[in-house]
Amino acid sequence: MTFQEVKDMLQMINIEMNDMYAYTLFKKCDRSNTDTLEDCEIEEFCTQLMHRSELEEIFFQYSGEDRVLSTEELQEFLHHQGEEATLERAKEIIYKYELNEKAKQHDLMMLEGFMMYLLSEEGDVFNHEHKKVYQDMTQPLSHYFISSSHNTYLTNHQLVGNSSTEAYVMAFKEGCRCVELDCWEGPSGEPVIYHGHTLTSKILFKDVISTIRDNAFKNSLFPVILSLENHCGLEQQATMAYHLRNILGDMLISAPINNLESDHLPSPEALKRKILLKGKKLKERSSSEEDDGRTRVDTAPELSDLVVYCQTVEYRDQPGLACEMSSFSEDKIRRLIKEYGNTMVRYNTRQLSRIYPDGLRANSSNYSPQEMWNAGCQLVALNFQTPGYKMDLNRGRFQDNGRCGYILKPEFLRRADTSFNPEIVSNSMKILHVRVISAQQLPKLNKEKPSSIVDPFVRVEIHSVGRKREQETNYILNNGFNPLWNEELRLEVLVPELALVRFVVEDYDKTSSNDFVGQFTLPFPSLRQGYRHVHLLSKDGTSLSPATLFVHLQIKDP
Repeated sequence: MTFQEVKDMLQMINIEMNDMYAYTLFKKCDRSNTDTLEDCEIEEFCTQLMHRSELEEIFFQYSGEDRVLSTEELQEFLHHQGEEATLERAKEIIYKYELNEKAKQHDLMMLEGFMMYLLSEEGDVFNHEHKKVYQDMTQPLSHYFISSSHNTYLTNHQLVGNSSTEAYVMAFKEGCRCVELDCWEGPSGEPVIYHGHTLTSKILFKDVISTIRDNAFKNSLFPVILSLENHCGLEQQATMAYHLRNILGDMLISAPINNLESDHLPSPEALKRKILLKGKKLKERSSSEEDDGRTRVDTAPELSDLVVYCQTVEYRDQPGLACEMSSFSEDKIRRLIKEYGNTMVRYNTRQLSRIYPDGLRANSSNYSPQEMWNAGCQLVALNFQTPGYKMDLNRGRFQDNGRCGYILKPEFLRRADTSFNPEIVSNSMKILHVRVISAQQLPKLNKEKPSSIVDPFVRVEIHSVGRKREQETNYILNNGFNPLWNEELRLEVLVPELALVRFVVEDYDKTSSNDFVGQFTLPFPSLRQGYRHVHLLSKDGTSLSPATLFVHLQIKDP
């Protein structure tokens, strides 16, 4: 078999393999130096490829002397994993993953089948039941964290980058449910979208609305909010209103579906396949308000009429209508949370709040969304185009609940009389015990240097209220194929319902900063205990398959 034929064979039997490692192993087994593998060389290649001493150890621990797992032995393993542990379930797993037909007929599982099972979705650290919409979607909009994008139209830099309708398509693919439109006066009476007073390129407002219509509900049926930054005169605002009505048609919410004086917003379920406009609403003003000297941007009545459930107002301490909402810069919300933590949490039980990055972040960097989620803020807007750990946290939060872009907040962030304050140390805590066992086929970072091999170590981070908690392993020299650690880490998890767990692999470098290899972030409530594989993602959130971590997880009370 040539190398290409070996690769085809691996694909045929559903085994993923990093090309670099596959070729290294191929050359190692080609003892005849013919650039092909023959007979026993092929067998040796497959044996070496599949060899996982740490998995063998677990398998033999449960299978006993005969080195095959019976349904009863697999049942015992499932029980220790904290999973459904019936004989029927054990048989299902054998039937699904066992490769040897004879063993399958006798309800037995061999080592290779056991490996396939642990590498599958069912052996994943992320609870696969959470890959579908499973949460109650009939509560008011204010009871959910909602995936939100800042300056959605930008593809990179805030001052000189390109604006593109494709950026909206990408945001929707990521599960985003609140996108931003920065609207400015354009030529020929047509409003444009761009980052005003900068060198970013311009796109037509009507083209963006058409793109939203065509892509908003491809990945999720739950409502989309258009956050309108309106810098247009009355005439072009009327044109915007015309395009919104004309292009979006029945998708656009232009009249209440319930009583606007109601004490709560409608639910994501009630607003499926609907688009809501966030913007200023014309209101009758009292003479005292007219005299207080505050200025406001004139809003065209045609546009104002389309703003129903997301009416932007300046934040006031006392509660407003449920359909009124406020926007806060990251610095302002931090100050408010620090000084009035519980007040902000209570505000967010009834009304929506949108948080946006500081204006000084010209390079489109992000802030950590966790501290805003801790106060129940729903629309925590990030620059989706910028990779890094802050977007990792966002992806981790919103991969839950079927990636639909809506995550039901914990009960203490939904109750009107809640006493929760993210600034006060909580006594709600769990201890996460992580045994980092091994990693498999980590990507090569420096492809220009064939001799460079990673020196990997693993860090586990907990993001919740208070400071970030983290622990890391030692590094292993020159082994990205199958490094073995077997190290125990212990982490405190404060307010587990809000916590995110981030597994990070980095390449140790004693002379400069460590290089990022891969990561995976997930909500603590979606974490599964027992022996689990962590399927790593790249910096921009794409799969690094077949790169994995193998860990054992245990959650205990303090």
